[in-house]
Amino acid sequence: MHHAQGTFTVDIRPLSPAFAEGIGRFSVNKTMHGNIEATTKGEMFTGGDPKKGLAGYVAVELVTGTLGGKDGGFALQHFATMDGHGPSMQVVAVPGSGTGELAGIEGTFTIRVENGQHFYEFEYALPE
Repeated sequence: MHHAQGTFTVDIRPLSPAFAEGIGRFSVNKTMHGNIEATTKGEMFTGGDPKKGLAGYVAVELVTGTLGGKDGGFALQHFATMDGHGPSMQVVAVPGSGTGELAGIEGTFTIRVENGQHFYEFEYALPE
């Protein structure tokens, strides 16, 4: 396994039309720095009541750039909820989504936010 870490900025904007009443739809675009130097483009669907601390989202984003000096891209799939027990988030590299030198990538992506700054850690493997 390889380890990547760094920071990112995120731009989230509402999209129309909404999927359904009570479901939000957003573009999610990031600029990543560190071991990943890339941009992402994605879409997110949300539901629930975040003001009450009860909500969830799913998203898929395409990462394009370099990872550990290798050029290519891959998709990340997000699944997150928050409830009375706190937040829960899973973000994984989508199987079969790797391109270029990142073909065959698999891994788990972790997001952390501290004082408004976004950080990532990515544990990943590439075929030999």
